[in-house]
Amino acid sequence: MTYENLDRELLNELLGDGRASLRSLGEELDVSVTTVSNHLEDLEAEGIIDGYTPIIDYNELGYDVTAVIQLKVEGSAIIELTDRLREQKQMVSVYETTGDYDIIAIGKFTDTDGMNDQIKALLSDVDINESNTSVVLNAVTEHEQFELDTDVE
Repeated sequence: MTYENLDRELLNELLGDGRASLRSLGEELDVSVTTVSNHLEDLEAEGIIDGYTPIIDYNELGYDVTAVIQLKVEGSAIIELTDRLREQKQMVSVYETTGDYDIIAIGKFTDTDGMNDQIKALLSDVDINESNTSVVLNAVTEHEQFELDTDVE
């Protein structure tokens, strides 16, 4: 294998098995363990790989209520509010967005009462002008990542 697409091939292998050993990655990609190790170190240093983490099925742990919370916020308060949302353990994603709402947050809750309590506490913030909350009926896909093209010029 040429090293031209090695990083992308390596990333694709890790998407398939994030716990793969350096040896198995080297064998799969037909390169040495040292080459795999060096490329992984470079990908980590560049921020392309930002850690290795398990994918948890929160539903199996009783967090079977997912809420999509959309917020209109006073302009200067967006950063402060996104920071506070990020600190709330049940918010699994927080986005600053364009469009009708300034912030979209995704939260996981054990029940609708817990969701309701957290949303009410959030909405007591004077910097929030408007909100819209949707409860997810069925998560068709979550935590998905996609394989990278390896024939990039």
